[in-house]
Formats: sequence, structure tokens, C-alpha cells
Amino acid sequence: MNNVLIYIIISTVFFAAIAVVSAIWLFLLKKQVKLRTKELENEIDEHKRAEDKLRESEELFSKIFHTSPAGMIITTMQDGRVLDINKSYIASTGYERKKTVGRTTFEFGFWADFTDRKIMTDELEKHGFLQNSEFKFHNKSGEIRWGIFSAELINIKGEQCVITSLNDITERKRSEEALKESEEKYRSMMESMVEAAYICSSGFRIDYMNSAMIKRTGYNATGELCYKAMHGLDEKCPWCVSEKVMEGESINYETVSPKDDKNYHISNSPIFHADGSVSKLTVFRDITDFKKMERQLQQSQKMESIGTLAGGIAHDFNNILFPILGHTEMLIDDLPEESPFRNTLNEVYTSALRARELVKQILAFSRQDTNELKLMKMQPVIKEALKFIRSTIPTTIEIKQNIRPDCAAIKADPTQIHQIVMNLATNAYHAMEETGGELKVSLKEIESGDYDVIHHDMTPGVYTCLTVADSGTGMDKDLTEKIFDPFFTTKETGKGTGMGLSVVHGIVTSMKGAVKVYSEPGKGTEFNVYLPVVKSSFEKQETRTQEAIQGGTEQILLVDDEEVIVTIERQMLERLGYQVTSRISSIEALEAFRTAPDKFDLVITDMAMPNMSGYKLSAELAKIRPGIPILLCTGFSEIMSEETALSLGIKGFLMKPIIMRDLSQKIREVLDA
Repeated sequence: MNNVLIYIIISTVFFAAIAVVSAIWLFLLKKQVKLRTKELENEIDEHKRAEDKLRESEELFSKIFHTSPAGMIITTMQDGRVLDINKSYIASTGYERKKTVGRTTFEFGFWADFTDRKIMTDELEKHGFLQNSEFKFHNKSGEIRWGIFSAELINIKGEQCVITSLNDITERKRSEEALKESEEKYRSMMESMVEAAYICSSGFRIDYMNSAMIKRTGYNATGELCYKAMHGLDEKCPWCVSEKVMEGESINYETVSPKDDKNYHISNSPIFHADGSVSKLTVFRDITDFKKMERQLQQSQKMESIGTLAGGIAHDFNNILFPILGHTEMLIDDLPEESPFRNTLNEVYTSALRARELVKQILAFSRQDTNELKLMKMQPVIKEALKFIRSTIPTTIEIKQNIRPDCAAIKADPTQIHQIVMNLATNAYHAMEETGGELKVSLKEIESGDYDVIHHDMTPGVYTCLTVADSGTGMDKDLTEKIFDPFFTTKETGKGTGMGLSVVHGIVTSMKGAVKVYSEPGKGTEFNVYLPVVKSSFEKQETRTQEAIQGGTEQILLVDDEEVIVTIERQMLERLGYQVTSRISSIEALEAFRTAPDKFDLVITDMAMPNMSGYKLSAELAKIRPGIPILLCTGFSEIMSEETALSLGIKGFLMKPIIMRDLSQKIREVLDA
């Protein structure tokens, strides 16, 4: 019984304990389930939040990817298969989404150079990214374009992929290429310039020097201070124009460089850059030859002005000499051989002829002499002149000559050639008068081409070159530029008039030649006279024997505005047997001719007359009676072509003052022709 009770008690306790333990376990289990449920709920919430964030991130990525202004493409790393492209990529390349996604970039020909993708993948494998690399690509139309590529490795669903951004820089590259081409073009232009040039910054630093400037400076001074490199100064040049140029002003001036003693035109111009800065371009242009030509032109204009004045003086002087010569000639002719006055009159006549020759020199200087030119060789005239010079200068001066016999003929007046040699030799003698020395005279032929014409008035061709050189005192540059000026002389009073070299200049220039002089103080002087060769067979012209004075009985109309000239010419013509009607007015002469045009066999008229000049009168006479022989007299020649003269009926010219022999010969030439 007790055992049963004990058993029951023990069983009850046991089961009660089990019930308590179970209750506790259930309580703990419920609590654990509740906690786990809470954790699961939290996990679910967190997962939802993660999904939301991922979705937001994907949406954000998608928005960034598709709205990016840069073209973007996602490809697989292995084969370059396209996973996605954005709108900017489509706009940049022209490729459509449906025709690119799922295909590799090789399949639709994206790469202009297949090796470029290899370069990109190598860089990605090495660093995991690629930044701002330039590659060429094809757009849809096949045009090759330039782009800046940036790329990074990404993992998509366990596969290694590449997201790449593309910015099309084709237009920029074209602009850069155009700019580079332009820079090369203008650099090439600068390098090919003969003029020395350099570019200087606002800080006086030399940014660029062309080859000519480097040659002038002796080295490339790029990067150095301009005042130091160009002028050897330690501070800004006192004459510096940089500040004005930097303000936009262009400044030009001329200077003589102490480096080479040459004349330069220096131009300073501003160069405006895109960033707002300004540089100075300086160009050195060598104008030495131009200045020389300018001085020659000034000299030519001065000589022309003086020549015009000389021609006017000669005209008036001839009118004064004419009656002196004419009356003296007729008086001598009228006097018996035994008259005591004959010698006196001969002296007067000789002096008047010398005065006439002096006028010819003035006319030669003024280029208005009408001496008859003929084919001649210079050699005999030069040798004759040297013989005369040898007898007149001291033996302390040695004459050396090298007269080449093969020099061709020229068209000239022998008297003028003789005059050239005498004047140049006399000038040389005076330079060596005190010390003695050598007088060298040579004659040779030279050929002048287009690029080595000795004087700007000369045409290319063959010339004879007469050289007269001395070992005398010589001259400096300033003196050399004045020697051809009329009446300029360095000789003492009474030893020269200063006309000799002026006459030489006038004669040579009238023959379309040139005179060049080279001289240095203490080293002597050399004159070179260039005269054009006449390319024709040269025949010796026989000296004509002096013919007797011939007269005639024809009717002559004589016209001159100087009454004293008309008087002496009338007397000379009547003495020769001609019948003369004279007028001192061209208007009156025209009326007299119009009244009886068939009465006259010849008209002798002066050139320079008031109201109507001689050639205008000739034109009016030819209208009334075509073919009327006309003889024109003048103290200086006018510019008139042979065709114009013949059309006016002018058959010949006579230079005043006229002597009876010349007048008679010219009249017979005109009438007998």
C-alpha cells in the first residue's frame, strides 16, 4: 500500500515536474519563436530595404547611364559583346540599340584600328580602369572620328564587363589639326622670309626667331631678353616701342645698323592672342639697295632739273652768239687778205666758235645736244687722247693702258668720246698731282644680265666698259655722291670749273649708258663708263673732204622771233643767192604762206617762238601745202620722234648758232633731196 502510495506520489511529482519543465520549455520556446519571428521580420524588412536600395541604385545608374551627355556603352570584357548603350552613344555614333546590343564591337565595325581595343583591355587588366585615352572609331556611315575614351571594369551577374564613356572630339581634333597646319604654314612663311624677324612677349622675352634673324644674331636667342640678345644691354632699350605696340599700335622706322652699316626698315606690329595677351613682331627689312636707288633717282631728278635750266641758258646764249658769229664770218669774207683787221676778226671768230663748243658741253650735260652719232670704235679715240694727256702731265704719273682690240663698235660722237677720256684722265691727274702715281686706262666688253644691271636705267645687253683709275687721294662716300653735280669741285680756285664730270655724266646718259665710281680715302678712285654695243657690221667711215660753200636761187620763208637773228640769217641767205621773205612772228609767217603757198621752196623756222612754236607752225604749213620742205633751227633740241617730224614736213635740224657753211650745206641737202 505504502509502496503504491509512494509510487503514486513519485509518479505525480515526476509528471508534475515534467509538466512544469514542459511549461517552462514551451514558454521559452514561444519566446524563442517570437524572437526568431522578430528577427525574421527584421531580416525581411532589411532585405526589402536592400532590394529597394538596389532598385533605387539600378534606377539611378540607369538614369545616369541613359541621360549622360557622354556616350556610354557596356560590353563584356572577353569578347566585347554589347550589353547596353545610352542615348548619347546613339547620337554620337549613329548606331541603333537593336542593331548593336548582343553583337560585338568588331561585328558592326566600331573600331577604326582593331589594335586599339587590345590597348584598352591591356590597360584595364593592368590597372582596372582607363582614363582619357584618344582612339579613332567608325560611326554608322563609316566616317572615321576621334573620341576620348574612359573605361572601368564592372561585374555583372558574375561576368567581368566594361563600362566605357566616349566623348566625340573630332571637331576639336580638326580644329587642332587646322591650327597646327596654320601654325606650320605661317612658321614656314616666317622661316622662308629673307627679312630677319622675331617675336617678343610683353615681358621682353624672345618667343621666336626666324632663320634670317638667327643668322643675323649669330645664335638662337629664344627665351632670352630681347634687349640683351639684340643690343647687348642690361636694361630696356631707351628707344623701345614695346609698350605702344602692346597697346595695339604699329610702329615703323628706318635706321642704319652699326653691325653691318646697312639701312633697315624696321616694322613693329602687335600680335593678339586668344587668351588676351599681346606679342610684338619685329621685322628687319634691308633697304640698302632701295635707298641707293632712291639717291640715284634724286640725283637723276636733280640733274634733269639742272639740265632743263642749262638748256634754257644755252638757248639764250646761242641767240647772243649767232649774230656775233654771223657778222664776223661775213666781215672776214668781205675784207681783203691784206687787211690789218682780218687777224683781229679771226680771233673774234675763233673765240665765238669756242663759246659755241662750250654751249655744246652744256647741252651735252643737259642731254639736249643733237650731235650726229655714228658707228665707231673707241680704241683709236682713246689712244689719241692718251697721247695728248701723256704730253701734258708730269712723268711722276705713269700711264698704263689695256685697250682690248676686240671690243665691238658703239654709236657715238667721236668728239664726245674724246671729251669723256680727257675729262676723266684730267680728274685722275689732279688726284695724283702732288704725290704722283699710276693712271690706268682699260677698255673691255661685258655682258649685263637681267639680275646684274649696273644701273637702273640700263637694259640688259652687251656694253663696252671704259675704266679710268688712279692711285690718288680717293674720296669718301659723301664726296662720291656729289662729284657729278654741276660746278661741284674739290680743286683750288682756277684749277677747275666742276663741269667736267657733269659733262661726262650727261654724254653717257644720253647714250643710254651709265657711269659708276668706286673710291676710298687713300686708295684711289676708279671710274667705269658703260656704253651699249651696236650689234652690226662696222665699216670705217671715210672722212669727207670739206666741200665748198654752195648757194642757190630758191625762194625761202624765214621765221624767227628775234629780230637780230632774222637780220643776220637774211643777210647770210641773200649772200648765198637765195630770195628771202622774213617774218619775226609765226602768226605773220603763216598768213604770208597762206597768201602764196606756192611761192616758197623752203621754210626755215625757229623752234621756240611765242604764240605758235616752230613745230606747230610746221603742222599748219603742211595742212596748207603738204610736202613743203621745212628746216628747223633751235638753240636746243625738243623731244620729237622722226615719224612726227616727217609728218610735219620737217626735213632737217640746225643747231644755233649757225655758221654759213653749215647753213648752206643743210639747205642744199633738204632742197636737193
